Amino acid sequence: MIDYDKTRAWQSGAVRHAYTARDSILYALGVGIGADPLDAAQLRFTYEKDLVTLPTMAAVLASPGFWMRERRELGIDATRLVHGEQGITLHAPLPPAATVLGASRVTRIVDKGEGKGAVLHVEKTLTDAGSGQLLATTEQVLFLRGDGGFSAGGGGDAPAAPLPPTPDTTPDLELDLPTRPDAALLYRLCGDINPLHADPAVAAQAGFPRPILHGLATFGMACHGLVRGVCGYDPSRLTSIRARLSAPVYPGETLRLAVWRLDGGALAFRARVLERDATVLTHGRAQV
Repeated sequence: MIDYDKTRAWQSGAVRHAYTARDSILYALGVGIGADPLDAAQLRFTYEKDLVTLPTMAAVLASPGFWMRERRELGIDATRLVHGEQGITLHAPLPPAATVLGASRVTRIVDKGEGKGAVLHVEKTLTDAGSGQLLATTEQVLFLRGDGGFSAGGGGDAPAAPLPPTPDTTPDLELDLPTRPDAALLYRLCGDINPLHADPAVAAQAGFPRPILHGLATFGMACHGLVRGVCGYDPSRLTSIRARLSAPVYPGETLRLAVWRLDGGALAFRARVLERDATVLTHGRAQV
């Protein structure tokens, strides 16, 4: 069973990560940018001349690794963990190459009850190691399916405020974002080498007919759609993005991103797979 006090006190310390223009380009390719190599706007993300980065790359920089599996004394059942939500706030544009420091910590653990799981919130601050500039703050929300009921012995935090629902009106904008058949093999080179995304046998053991795309790759594709459709391919205009990861995507499928323009530069969005009519991102919110 999860040890609330030990898990709540967990911090990664400073994780140093030096990345290059090659890494920024690889990330962009992994989330589908560059599908049209003659598109000058997309080339800004995939060619080192005047290179810019996609804001969601902040999620993969200076990662603390799979600490929940390595720190067994915390009592987390890492085999039943699901990535539920992801949020990113940009404080400054991500440089195309830099050395950054990531500091991660647990900010909330919510007990949903015996047999119902728990919810773990992890915050990461990303800082430029040279200048000290705060670049981004990310929040990862994980559903721990095997860890409910721990608060019977004390501990547990109040639930976070619920994410606002997706509008039920006609969207202001819809974009189709095809995924490459080898998208998961490409995206895993950004750091997440879980065999679930590469090995058909591992995917079958997990109950999937074939390897699935990383949830953060789907999240990055939605960011690409917003930067393309709303920001005119200027990534500095997007200052925050958040969504719930509601279902997996299989490489080769097409995402349809629906976007609603709200007051004050806020955006709502949702993504679904056209081939299966399956909603894969919900409760999306962004700010421009």
